[in-house]
Amino acid sequence: MRRRNVHQVLFLAFLCTLVMSCNEAKEHTAPAIYPRDSVSVMTTWGVNTLISDSGVIKYRIVTEKWEVNQVKDPSRWIFEKGLFLEQFDEKFHIEAYIQADTAFYYDRKKLWELHGRVKVRTKDGLRFSSEELFWDQLSHEFYSNKFSRVITPTREMQGSYFLSNEDMTHYTVSNTKGSFVKGAGGFGTNEDDTILSAPDSVKEMKRQPTYAKPKTAN
Repeated sequence: MRRRNVHQVLFLAFLCTLVMSCNEAKEHTAPAIYPRDSVSVMTTWGVNTLISDSGVIKYRIVTEKWEVNQVKDPSRWIFEKGLFLEQFDEKFHIEAYIQADTAFYYDRKKLWELHGRVKVRTKDGLRFSSEELFWDQLSHEFYSNKFSRVITPTREMQGSYFLSNEDMTHYTVSNTKGSFVKGAGGFGTNEDDTILSAPDSVKEMKRQPTYAKPKTAN
């Protein structure tokens, strides 16, 4: 009987040791990720959709990947796979198209930020290209602080700063590197072209004509 009691005591001691070691074991779990700075509320692939503003269809967005992140400050739409955007007038006529390799739209600021091979074409035939372009929908302006090129049916301008109204009918190119006008009309006479009246380094550098002078005797 004594041997049996001894065995029971040893068995109970072993169980107690086993339970204590189990209680002291640490659970290896990763902590929750907060805040969700890198998590988008929506990620959509293969997008071809129409966007309305105040009940009127204004834009068509075509992109491979569209993310909406409302946690980042400021909140934004992300188009890291490129963006093609068409702009419509009230009668659903295409007014312009914009494309870029990467784009961000800050919805609270109503500001577009475009990067990469940025191209714009308007209904009047104006073509714009640059590596960067901002579109401020509150001030109704386009602007770029990088080398930009503007081509119209009569003119080509290149410069390191670009500013335009939202329709790209009035624009300024500063620090220009070259300008030419098709035809024999010199710099042109289109009064709607604000470049003609804007400060232009090409105009400032334009040399005055020189005339032959008789050689003076020494």
